[in-house]
Amino acid sequence: MVVMLGLLLHNLLGYRVVAFMLLVTVSILAMFLDIVPVLLAALLSAVFWNFLFIPPRFTLTVGTTEDRILLLMYFIIASVNAVLTYKIRQVEKEVKARDEKAKSVKFYNTLLNSLSHELRTPITTIIGCADNLQSNSGRLSEKDKSELVAEISVASIRLNQQVENLLNMSRLESGFFTVKKDWCDINDLIYKTLHRLEPNLQNYHVKVYISEQLPLFQLDFGLMEQVLFNLLINITQHTPEDTQITIRADAVEQSLVLSIADNGKGFPENEISKVFDKFYRLRDARTGGTGLGLSIVKGFIEAHNGTIELKNLPVCGSLFTITIPTAISHINKVKDE
Repeated sequence: MVVMLGLLLHNLLGYRVVAFMLLVTVSILAMFLDIVPVLLAALLSAVFWNFLFIPPRFTLTVGTTEDRILLLMYFIIASVNAVLTYKIRQVEKEVKARDEKAKSVKFYNTLLNSLSHELRTPITTIIGCADNLQSNSGRLSEKDKSELVAEISVASIRLNQQVENLLNMSRLESGFFTVKKDWCDINDLIYKTLHRLEPNLQNYHVKVYISEQLPLFQLDFGLMEQVLFNLLINITQHTPEDTQITIRADAVEQSLVLSIADNGKGFPENEISKVFDKFYRLRDARTGGTGLGLSIVKGFIEAHNGTIELKNLPVCGSLFTITIPTAISHINKVKDE
Protein backbone atom coordinates (compact mmCIF):
# COMPACT_ATOMS: atom_id res chain seq x y z
CA MET A 1 0.00 0.00 0.00
CA VAL A 2 2.82 2.39 0.87
CA VAL A 3 4.60 1.45 -2.36
CA MET A 4 1.44 2.21 -4.37
CA LEU A 5 1.09 5.54 -2.57
CA GLY A 6 4.74 6.29 -3.37
CA LEU A 7 4.17 5.54 -7.06
CA LEU A 8 1.30 8.04 -7.09
CA LEU A 9 3.24 10.78 -5.31
CA HIS A 10 6.86 10.30 -6.34
CA ASN A 11 6.65 12.85 -9.20
CA LEU A 12 5.37 15.41 -6.70
CA LEU A 13 7.53 14.53 -3.69
CA GLY A 14 10.65 12.97 -5.22
CA TYR A 15 12.08 9.53 -4.66
CA ARG A 16 14.04 10.55 -1.54
CA VAL A 17 10.81 11.44 0.31
CA VAL A 18 9.41 8.04 -0.68
CA ALA A 19 12.36 6.49 1.19
CA PHE A 20 11.21 8.22 4.38
CA MET A 21 7.69 6.90 3.84
CA LEU A 22 9.03 3.34 3.53
CA LEU A 23 11.30 3.80 6.55
CA VAL A 24 8.36 4.91 8.72
CA THR A 25 6.42 1.87 7.54
CA VAL A 26 9.24 -0.47 8.57
CA SER A 27 9.40 1.28 11.96
CA ILE A 28 5.68 0.72 12.51
CA LEU A 29 5.98 -2.96 11.54
CA ALA A 30 8.82 -3.34 14.03
CA MET A 31 6.41 -2.39 16.82
CA PHE A 32 4.15 -5.38 16.14
CA LEU A 33 6.09 -8.11 14.29
CA ASP A 34 8.94 -10.42 15.18
CA ILE A 35 12.52 -9.63 14.18
CA VAL A 36 12.68 -11.88 11.07
CA PRO A 37 9.59 -10.43 9.30
CA VAL A 38 10.78 -6.90 10.10
CA LEU A 39 14.26 -7.52 8.66
CA LEU A 40 12.62 -9.03 5.58
CA ALA A 41 10.42 -5.92 5.30
CA ALA A 42 13.51 -3.70 5.54
CA LEU A 43 15.25 -5.68 2.74
CA LEU A 44 12.18 -5.68 0.49
CA SER A 45 11.55 -1.96 1.04
CA ALA A 46 15.15 -1.23 0.00
CA VAL A 47 14.71 -3.40 -3.14
CA PHE A 48 11.37 -1.74 -4.01
CA TRP A 49 12.81 1.72 -3.49
CA ASN A 50 15.73 0.91 -5.76
CA PHE A 51 13.71 -0.82 -8.46
CA LEU A 52 10.68 1.49 -8.59
CA PHE A 53 11.96 4.91 -7.60
CA ILE A 54 15.75 5.42 -7.83
CA PRO A 55 16.84 6.50 -11.33
CA PRO A 56 17.14 4.69 -13.63
CA ARG A 57 13.72 3.31 -12.63
CA PHE A 58 12.56 -0.31 -13.08
CA THR A 59 16.11 -1.65 -12.88
CA LEU A 60 18.33 -2.70 -10.01
CA THR A 61 21.05 -0.38 -11.29
CA VAL A 62 21.76 2.69 -9.20
CA GLY A 63 22.74 5.68 -11.34
CA THR A 64 24.90 7.85 -9.07
CA THR A 65 27.33 7.33 -6.22
CA GLU A 66 25.15 9.55 -4.04
CA ASP A 67 22.16 7.28 -4.62
CA ARG A 68 24.25 4.18 -3.93
CA ILE A 69 25.27 5.64 -0.56
CA LEU A 70 21.66 6.65 0.15
CA LEU A 71 20.43 3.12 -0.65
CA LEU A 72 23.06 1.53 1.59
CA MET A 73 22.37 3.95 4.43
CA TYR A 74 18.62 3.35 4.01
CA PHE A 75 19.03 -0.42 4.44
CA ILE A 76 21.37 0.00 7.43
CA ILE A 77 19.05 2.47 9.18
CA ALA A 78 15.96 0.34 8.49
CA SER A 79 17.70 -2.80 9.81
CA VAL A 80 19.15 -1.10 12.91
CA ASN A 81 15.79 0.51 13.64
CA ALA A 82 14.08 -2.89 13.35
CA VAL A 83 16.59 -4.57 15.68
CA LEU A 84 16.49 -1.78 18.28
CA THR A 85 12.68 -1.66 18.28
CA TYR A 86 12.57 -5.45 18.69
CA LYS A 87 15.04 -5.24 21.60
CA ILE A 88 12.94 -2.55 23.27
CA ARG A 89 9.88 -4.75 22.93
CA GLN A 90 11.76 -7.67 24.47
CA VAL A 91 12.86 -5.54 27.43
CA GLU A 92 9.28 -4.33 27.93
CA LYS A 93 8.04 -7.92 27.93
CA GLU A 94 10.68 -8.92 30.49
CA VAL A 95 9.78 -5.97 32.74
CA LYS A 96 6.08 -6.80 32.43
CA ALA A 97 6.77 -10.46 33.24
CA ARG A 98 8.77 -9.47 36.34
CA ASP A 99 6.00 -7.11 37.47
CA GLU A 100 3.36 -9.81 37.00
CA LYS A 101 5.52 -12.28 38.93
CA ALA A 102 5.97 -9.78 41.75
CA LYS A 103 2.22 -9.15 41.83
CA SER A 104 1.56 -12.89 41.93
CA VAL A 105 3.98 -13.34 44.82
CA LYS A 106 2.36 -10.45 46.68
CA PHE A 107 -1.09 -11.87 45.92
CA TYR A 108 -0.28 -15.30 47.32
CA ASN A 109 1.57 -13.88 50.33
CA THR A 110 -1.45 -11.73 51.15
CA LEU A 111 -3.77 -14.68 50.63
CA LEU A 112 -1.71 -17.00 52.83
CA ASN A 113 -1.31 -14.39 55.56
CA SER A 114 -5.05 -13.78 55.60
CA LEU A 115 -5.93 -17.44 55.54
CA SER A 116 -3.47 -18.33 58.27
CA HIS A 117 -5.54 -16.21 60.64
CA GLU A 118 -9.01 -16.43 59.17
CA LEU A 119 -9.06 -20.22 58.98
CA ARG A 120 -7.09 -20.96 62.12
CA THR A 121 -9.22 -18.74 64.41
CA PRO A 122 -12.64 -20.40 63.84
CA ILE A 123 -11.07 -23.86 63.73
CA THR A 124 -9.37 -23.22 67.09
CA THR A 125 -12.68 -21.97 68.52
CA ILE A 126 -14.58 -25.02 67.31
CA ILE A 127 -11.95 -27.44 68.65
CA GLY A 128 -11.74 -25.63 72.00
CA CYS A 129 -15.50 -25.46 72.54
CA ALA A 130 -16.05 -29.05 71.41
CA ASP A 131 -13.26 -30.28 73.71
CA ASN A 132 -14.73 -28.29 76.60
CA LEU A 133 -18.17 -29.80 76.00
CA GLN A 134 -16.74 -33.31 75.80
CA SER A 135 -14.38 -33.23 78.76
CA ASN A 136 -16.43 -31.06 81.15
CA SER A 137 -19.94 -32.05 80.17
CA GLY A 138 -20.95 -33.06 83.72
CA ARG A 139 -19.69 -29.83 85.33
CA LEU A 140 -21.18 -27.39 82.81
CA SER A 141 -24.54 -25.77 83.33
CA GLU A 142 -27.12 -25.72 80.58
CA LYS A 143 -26.36 -22.04 80.05
CA ASP A 144 -22.65 -22.76 79.63
CA LYS A 145 -23.39 -25.54 77.16
CA SER A 146 -25.72 -23.28 75.23
CA GLU A 147 -23.04 -20.55 75.04
CA LEU A 148 -20.41 -23.03 73.85
CA VAL A 149 -22.74 -24.39 71.19
CA ALA A 150 -23.48 -20.80 70.09
CA GLU A 151 -19.74 -20.12 69.80
CA ILE A 152 -19.31 -23.24 67.70
CA SER A 153 -22.17 -22.13 65.46
CA VAL A 154 -20.71 -18.64 64.94
CA ALA A 155 -17.22 -20.04 64.29
CA SER A 156 -18.65 -22.59 61.84
CA ILE A 157 -20.45 -19.86 59.92
CA ARG A 158 -17.25 -17.82 59.83
CA LEU A 159 -15.22 -20.79 58.62
CA ASN A 160 -17.82 -21.66 55.99
CA GLN A 161 -17.87 -18.03 54.87
CA GLN A 162 -14.12 -17.95 54.28
CA VAL A 163 -14.19 -21.22 52.34
CA GLU A 164 -17.11 -19.98 50.21
CA ASN A 165 -15.33 -16.68 49.56
CA LEU A 166 -12.23 -18.52 48.37
CA LEU A 167 -14.26 -20.79 46.10
CA ASN A 168 -16.28 -17.87 44.75
CA MET A 169 -13.16 -15.79 44.09
CA SER A 170 -11.68 -18.78 42.28
CA ARG A 171 -14.80 -18.97 40.12
CA LEU A 172 -14.62 -15.25 39.33
CA GLU A 173 -10.90 -15.38 38.53
CA SER A 174 -11.31 -18.38 36.24
CA GLY A 175 -14.09 -16.71 34.25
CA PHE A 176 -15.79 -20.06 33.72
CA PHE A 177 -18.77 -19.69 36.04
CA THR A 178 -22.19 -18.97 34.54
CA VAL A 179 -25.18 -17.07 35.89
CA LYS A 180 -28.13 -19.48 36.13
CA LYS A 181 -31.17 -17.22 36.18
CA ASP A 182 -34.61 -18.30 37.33
CA TRP A 183 -37.66 -16.58 38.75
CA CYS A 184 -36.70 -15.36 42.21
CA ASP A 185 -38.88 -14.24 45.12
CA ILE A 186 -37.02 -11.43 46.89
CA ASN A 187 -38.85 -12.12 50.16
CA ASP A 188 -37.55 -15.68 50.12
CA LEU A 189 -34.06 -14.50 49.19
CA ILE A 190 -33.81 -11.95 52.00
CA TYR A 191 -35.36 -14.00 54.80
CA LYS A 192 -33.38 -17.13 53.91
CA THR A 193 -30.16 -15.10 54.14
CA LEU A 194 -31.24 -13.55 57.45
CA HIS A 195 -31.97 -17.02 58.81
CA ARG A 196 -28.45 -18.17 57.88
CA LEU A 197 -27.03 -15.15 59.72
CA GLU A 198 -29.26 -15.39 62.78
CA PRO A 199 -26.37 -16.01 65.23
CA ASN A 200 -24.43 -13.03 63.80
CA LEU A 201 -27.42 -10.67 63.75
CA GLN A 202 -28.99 -11.52 67.11
CA ASN A 203 -27.65 -8.28 68.66
CA TYR A 204 -28.58 -6.10 65.67
CA HIS A 205 -31.92 -4.53 64.79
CA VAL A 206 -32.86 -5.63 61.27
CA LYS A 207 -35.83 -4.11 59.47
CA VAL A 208 -37.05 -5.29 56.06
CA TYR A 209 -39.29 -3.21 53.82
CA ILE A 210 -40.68 -5.06 50.80
CA SER A 211 -43.82 -4.13 48.90
CA GLU A 212 -46.55 -6.76 48.91
CA GLN A 213 -46.91 -6.16 45.18
CA LEU A 214 -43.20 -6.75 44.46
CA PRO A 215 -42.92 -8.94 41.34
CA LEU A 216 -40.64 -11.89 40.73
CA PHE A 217 -37.21 -11.18 39.21
CA GLN A 218 -35.08 -13.37 36.98
CA LEU A 219 -31.86 -13.82 38.99
CA ASP A 220 -29.35 -16.41 40.08
CA PHE A 221 -30.71 -17.16 43.57
CA GLY A 222 -27.45 -18.69 44.84
CA LEU A 223 -25.27 -15.79 43.71
CA MET A 224 -27.65 -13.17 45.07
CA GLU A 225 -27.88 -15.00 48.40
CA GLN A 226 -24.09 -14.83 48.65
CA VAL A 227 -24.22 -11.11 47.76
CA LEU A 228 -26.63 -10.40 50.63
CA PHE A 229 -24.70 -12.67 52.98
CA ASN A 230 -21.40 -10.90 52.32
CA LEU A 231 -22.92 -7.42 52.62
CA LEU A 232 -24.58 -8.20 55.96
CA ILE A 233 -21.46 -9.88 57.31
CA ASN A 234 -19.47 -6.80 56.27
CA ILE A 235 -21.86 -4.58 58.22
CA THR A 236 -21.55 -6.71 61.37
CA GLN A 237 -17.75 -6.54 61.08
CA HIS A 238 -17.66 -2.73 60.86
CA THR A 239 -20.51 -1.62 63.13
CA PRO A 240 -21.14 -2.07 66.86
CA GLU A 241 -23.92 -4.19 68.31
CA ASP A 242 -27.38 -2.56 68.51
CA THR A 243 -26.80 -1.04 65.07
CA GLN A 244 -29.96 -0.81 62.99
CA ILE A 245 -29.82 -2.47 59.56
CA THR A 246 -32.51 -1.60 57.01
CA ILE A 247 -33.13 -3.69 53.90
CA ARG A 248 -35.38 -2.39 51.11
CA ALA A 249 -36.35 -3.93 47.77
CA ASP A 250 -38.30 -2.37 44.92
CA ALA A 251 -38.88 -2.66 41.18
CA VAL A 252 -37.88 0.42 39.17
CA GLU A 253 -38.24 0.41 35.37
CA GLN A 254 -37.54 -3.27 34.71
CA SER A 255 -34.82 -3.35 37.35
CA LEU A 256 -34.45 -4.69 40.86
CA VAL A 257 -33.26 -2.02 43.27
CA LEU A 258 -32.02 -3.50 46.53
CA SER A 259 -30.59 -1.33 49.29
CA ILE A 260 -28.97 -2.14 52.63
CA ALA A 261 -28.39 0.71 55.06
CA ASP A 262 -27.04 0.95 58.59
CA ASN A 263 -26.71 3.74 61.16
CA GLY A 264 -23.11 3.01 62.05
CA LYS A 265 -20.19 5.38 61.62
CA GLY A 266 -19.95 4.92 57.84
CA PHE A 267 -16.83 4.59 55.70
CA PRO A 268 -13.85 6.94 55.41
CA GLU A 269 -14.57 9.06 52.33
CA ASN A 270 -11.09 8.51 50.89
CA GLU A 271 -11.53 4.71 51.06
CA ILE A 272 -15.03 4.30 49.61
CA SER A 273 -13.68 3.88 46.07
CA LYS A 274 -11.37 1.05 47.23
CA VAL A 275 -13.67 -1.13 49.34
CA PHE A 276 -14.64 -3.35 46.38
CA ASP A 277 -10.98 -4.05 45.51
CA LYS A 278 -9.71 -7.56 46.11
CA PHE A 279 -7.99 -8.01 49.51
CA TYR A 280 -8.62 -4.39 50.49
CA ARG A 281 -9.35 -3.87 54.18
CA LEU A 282 -10.16 -0.57 55.86
CA ARG A 283 -7.19 0.90 57.69
CA ASP A 284 -9.01 1.09 61.02
CA ALA A 285 -10.84 -2.22 60.57
CA ARG A 286 -10.90 -4.61 63.48
CA THR A 287 -8.98 -7.87 63.14
CA GLY A 288 -10.70 -10.34 60.85
CA GLY A 289 -11.65 -10.70 57.22
CA THR A 290 -9.64 -11.41 54.09
CA GLY A 291 -10.85 -8.45 52.06
CA LEU A 292 -12.61 -10.73 49.58
CA GLY A 293 -16.25 -10.31 50.58
CA LEU A 294 -17.10 -7.04 48.85
CA SER A 295 -15.02 -7.80 45.75
CA ILE A 296 -17.07 -11.00 45.34
CA VAL A 297 -20.26 -8.96 45.80
CA LYS A 298 -19.22 -6.64 43.00
CA GLY A 299 -18.22 -9.55 40.75
CA PHE A 300 -21.55 -11.34 41.21
CA ILE A 301 -23.55 -8.14 40.66
CA GLU A 302 -21.62 -7.34 37.48
CA ALA A 303 -22.22 -10.91 36.30
CA HIS A 304 -25.92 -9.96 36.39
CA ASN A 305 -25.06 -6.82 34.33
CA GLY A 306 -25.88 -4.78 37.41
CA THR A 307 -24.13 -2.14 39.50
CA ILE A 308 -23.49 -1.59 43.19
CA GLU A 309 -22.93 1.80 44.78
CA LEU A 310 -21.70 2.66 48.26
CA LYS A 311 -22.14 6.03 49.91
CA ASN A 312 -22.27 7.48 53.40
CA LEU A 313 -25.62 8.73 54.66
CA PRO A 314 -25.93 12.42 55.61
CA VAL A 315 -26.18 11.98 59.39
CA CYS A 316 -24.51 8.62 60.06
CA GLY A 317 -24.13 5.19 58.56
CA SER A 318 -23.71 3.88 55.05
CA LEU A 319 -25.88 2.73 52.17
CA PHE A 320 -25.25 -0.03 49.63
CA THR A 321 -27.52 0.24 46.57
CA ILE A 322 -27.74 -2.62 44.07
CA THR A 323 -29.41 -2.09 40.70
CA ILE A 324 -29.92 -5.07 38.39
CA PRO A 325 -31.77 -4.82 35.08
CA THR A 326 -33.73 -8.04 34.66
CA ALA A 327 -36.91 -9.64 33.44
CA ILE A 328 -39.89 -9.09 35.76
CA SER A 329 -42.96 -11.24 36.31
CA HIS A 330 -46.11 -9.80 37.90
CA ILE A 331 -47.54 -13.24 38.60
CA ASN A 332 -47.69 -12.46 42.35
CA LYS A 333 -49.72 -9.34 41.69
CA VAL A 334 -52.11 -11.20 39.42
CA LYS A 335 -52.67 -13.87 42.08
CA ASP A 336 -53.41 -11.24 44.73
CA GLU A 337 -55.97 -9.59 42.49
